[in-house]
Amino acid sequence: MPPKPKFNKESIVEAAYELAKEKGLSAITARSVANRLGCSVAPIYVNFATIDDLTAAVVRRVFTITDELVAKYKGANLFENMGKASLAFARAYPVLFRELTMEPNPYMASYETVENSILEALAEEESMRGLTLDERRRLLFKMRVFQLGLSAMVANGHLPAWLDDRQVEELFLEVGDELLRIHKIKREEKREEKKQ
Repeated sequence: MPPKPKFNKESIVEAAYELAKEKGLSAITARSVANRLGCSVAPIYVNFATIDDLTAAVVRRVFTITDELVAKYKGANLFENMGKASLAFARAYPVLFRELTMEPNPYMASYETVENSILEALAEEESMRGLTLDERRRLLFKMRVFQLGLSAMVANGHLPAWLDDRQVEELFLEVGDELLRIHKIKREEKREEKKQ
């Protein structure tokens, strides 16, 4: 009789990750992961105290993927890199994108936590120089609304047929440039009004 295969943390996380990609994080159960591996639930509980611990390991893996996607893009600024990474993630992992961004869950940091880290990084961007914190915050919110909406359309397959992946990225950059340009025009108009 051949020896029984041994399952380590890595293989268990991989099986759970594949389940999550197909069906979402809620599909991760001891039984579903064991079925995927072709084993009993014992190896899962030997390696993870709870299913929540296994799910947290899968979420860390997903966040590593998103960090790698952001690092992959070397665009003109942080907005471009984040936007392209968001579109790529939505395209490659639509189930996870929907679950992590469009449903309440304990895995995502609060909006304010994410916003503060992005605002800190934006303070160093050439295009953001001279903008107050409130101006950067408002502009970031507008950009994130558009980015999330466009990414959701990608994840849900709701884009018009006349837009290919490259054109979607171009559209994202175009709208980002327009938002920044409009913001600067309005800012200049306010300055002129104060002079009068």
